[in-house]
Amino acid sequence: MAEKRVARVTEIIAASPIGFDDAIKVGFERATRTLRNITGMKLTEQRISVDDNQLAEYRVRLEVIFVLES
Repeated sequence: MAEKRVARVTEIIAASPIGFDDAIKVGFERATRTLRNITGMKLTEQRISVDDNQLAEYRVRLEVIFVLES
């Protein structure tokens, strides 16, 4: 029989001057320092900040899914 589990979802926003992939990595690396038992993430939004007619920053909104400990 499978073990019963309860998960929680928390939302984070991360940014990078390099690109969306890097912003996702930044968000994931930061989440792993605080949250345990991460089982997945969902990318819910992508935005780009523009400064002086230049792409300045890539931003992502992520839902981080993690299993609560017993």
